[in-house]
Amino acid sequence: MTAAPPSEYVEQVLDVVDAIPPGRVMSYGMVAEVVRERTGSGSARTVGAVMARYGGAVPWHRVVAADGRLPPGHEDEATRRLRAEGVAFRGVKVAMNATRWWPGEPA
Repeated sequence: MTAAPPSEYVEQVLDVVDAIPPGRVMSYGMVAEVVRERTGSGSARTVGAVMARYGGAVPWHRVVAADGRLPPGHEDEATRRLRAEGVAFRGVKVAMNATRWWPGEPA
């Protein structure tokens, strides 16, 4: 069993995800990169672990795989929420080029 990420890391991940505007998405790796700039550590896997455990408190559906795949086991609900926000899709995946967002960019 893996140790839980430090609470500071969890807070940073949740803060980044909470800032993603409606209609935009970030990948797990993108979130990890922003958090790594702030804390000096982290990975896409760790972000995934944080989201699996604590993601219900933030707009979890706005965090997807780098190729646009939706959160495993939550694809239907994520698709529903993202489509309601106007997110573009290519088949069953999010169109990342059209919807990717970085903190500091306009929504």
